Amino acid sequence: MKYCSISEAAAKFNITESTLRYYEKKGLLPLIERDEAGRRLFSEDQISLLETVICLKNTHMPISGIKQYIDWVVEGDKTIELRLEMMRNHKQLVLDEISLMTESLKRIDLKITRYTKRPVPEKI
Repeated sequence: MKYCSISEAAAKFNITESTLRYYEKKGLLPLIERDEAGRRLFSEDQISLLETVICLKNTHMPISGIKQYIDWVVEGDKTIELRLEMMRNHKQLVLDEISLMTESLKRIDLKITRYTKRPVPEKI
């Protein structure tokens, strides 16, 4: 199995190493392996899990929700229905936020149009 270091994992996702340490401390990256010197080793499975954590974080899921999801992943297939329900609910929240942002963007565009069509005041 191929592993990468914490610095490689951080670079891959354009996040800091301290963010990865924080995620591990909060239980979002369980079962991180370590080398003989105690350095974190990220397996392909851990990288995939990290990608999911970042996706959920980027879509504004709270850390507590991400932690619950990860706990269910660790529990295995018996929690698939719970995870599915969580993802459906989260998807709806994301869609609602996209809608709100789209409407807000229209208002911003109106302001830009207003300001760009306005005559420039003369300098005295």
